[in-house]
Amino acid sequence: MLRVLVLVSGGGTNLQAIIDKVADGTVTNTEIVGVISNNYGVYSLERAKAAGIPAEVVAPKDYPDRSSFNRALLEKLDEYKPDLIVLAGFLVVIPEIVISKYEGKIINIHPSLIPSFCGTGYYGLRVHKAALERGVKVSGATVHFVDAGTDTGPIILQKPVYVQEGDTPEILQKRIMEEAEWVILPQAIDLIANGKVHYKK
Repeated sequence: MLRVLVLVSGGGTNLQAIIDKVADGTVTNTEIVGVISNNYGVYSLERAKAAGIPAEVVAPKDYPDRSSFNRALLEKLDEYKPDLIVLAGFLVVIPEIVISKYEGKIINIHPSLIPSFCGTGYYGLRVHKAALERGVKVSGATVHFVDAGTDTGPIILQKPVYVQEGDTPEILQKRIMEEAEWVILPQAIDLIANGKVHYKK
């Protein structure tokens, strides 16, 4: 049974997709052991609670400096003994100490087809705004392993989504979530849980 720990920052729609797919048996051999947020009062904590999943907050503002927060985050991750850490809209740069300890055991969902519109500064609506400004006809989402770079780790799955006439960043974001993110993130977890995907440097 794959022990999955989900890291979130906001509403938790990707978290909900994972919860639902584990519950209905689409994602097999998987247990969500916990949810950690870097923000208080976000809806993802309520989603976890409703599903009976332990959830807690490790917030940078509670620590005197970044290195203290980084150590606290690592200690909290260790408590859950995860086999896989899933970044589901976690808007914190993953500390080097976490990446080195959990190399090959962290995955992220990014709302574009990497290598397009990724890297430093590309997150949330900024990704979709940039895609529309560039005039692309196809966007989508990517699940990838996390390494020391930003959005540079090995790609696991991608799913394209067509841009439509009149799209705003908000409309495109919603379509990519519904058609791509909520599909391929659970799929990637299932592949890893069943030994069909392995991390290679």
